[in-house]
Amino acid sequence: MFIDSVQLTLHSGKGGDGIISWRREKFVPLGGPDGGNGGRGGDVYFRVDKNSHTLANFRGLKQLKAENGQKGKIKNGYGKTGESLYVVVPPGTEVYDAESGDLLYDLVNDGDEVMFLKGGKGGAGNAAFKSSRNQQPRIFKPGKPGESREIRLELKLISDVALVGFPNVGKSTLISTISNARPEIANYEFTTLTPKLGTVIIDYTNSFVIADIPGIIEGASDGKGLGLEFLSHIERSRVLLFMLDASNYRELEMQYHALRDELKKFSQKLYEREFGIAITKIDAVTEDELNERVAKLQNEILEWDLKPKFTIPISSVTGKNLDQLKYSLNELL
Repeated sequence: MFIDSVQLTLHSGKGGDGIISWRREKFVPLGGPDGGNGGRGGDVYFRVDKNSHTLANFRGLKQLKAENGQKGKIKNGYGKTGESLYVVVPPGTEVYDAESGDLLYDLVNDGDEVMFLKGGKGGAGNAAFKSSRNQQPRIFKPGKPGESREIRLELKLISDVALVGFPNVGKSTLISTISNARPEIANYEFTTLTPKLGTVIIDYTNSFVIADIPGIIEGASDGKGLGLEFLSHIERSRVLLFMLDASNYRELEMQYHALRDELKKFSQKLYEREFGIAITKIDAVTEDELNERVAKLQNEILEWDLKPKFTIPISSVTGKNLDQLKYSLNELL
């Protein structure tokens, strides 16, 4: 299951209490105090791991807690420090304060570690209070409490290229053809229910990551369909690829304008990102139909305020122009 948002309360460990103890040994009549200090409570860290892809591990969890420090020991023994808690998240995870909504961390790089909550300090045993004036201290200090904070984790996938289009325009077929991703493919709308990532290999030194999200429909910005829920996953993408279906009853320019409008309502920043256009399913129409539709689209492009870097007709079934599309995307990146 793909989980991209969870809310948790995190707790660092409480410090261990100090103890009251007296040295009791044969032939040592004046042993004095030997109560040790408590151990420090465990800290809470965030750790980024690229082998994790969703926040599903936190499903159903409400609280996570580091280990408490152990109390002090006799013979001036220190209590053991509590084991720290490592909250392992995938790259692209944002950490928000659940109450204020403030962004605390944007965790992007694999292997990064951030200490979030510090464990409580251990309390002092009675040996720590011995002095020339107080040879038999009968006091100790309890350990300090740990810290607690309610947070919200949100995952935004990291990709170079994001596919944007209506349902059933061939996004899943394209990503399965040019990358190592293997999404479900069927001839009905909303085959893709969760975001998918794939790596496109150009040559030994060049590759890029491509993301497929559920199709966007008109009214997505008002909560219709599935696409809006996952649009946040393409906010990190450097380039957008609009996929327009040549066999669809909608004209190509109508598809484009509808998608651009929904994108603009969601994020002006995303709307202004560089983009290209792939005209899909050209094997499903005649050459004359294709030429007529493309000509109308090209006339519209001249009037657009933001123009595509390229417009390429493709067929994922026959493979036509797929290499050209890959090289164009790589050059744009």
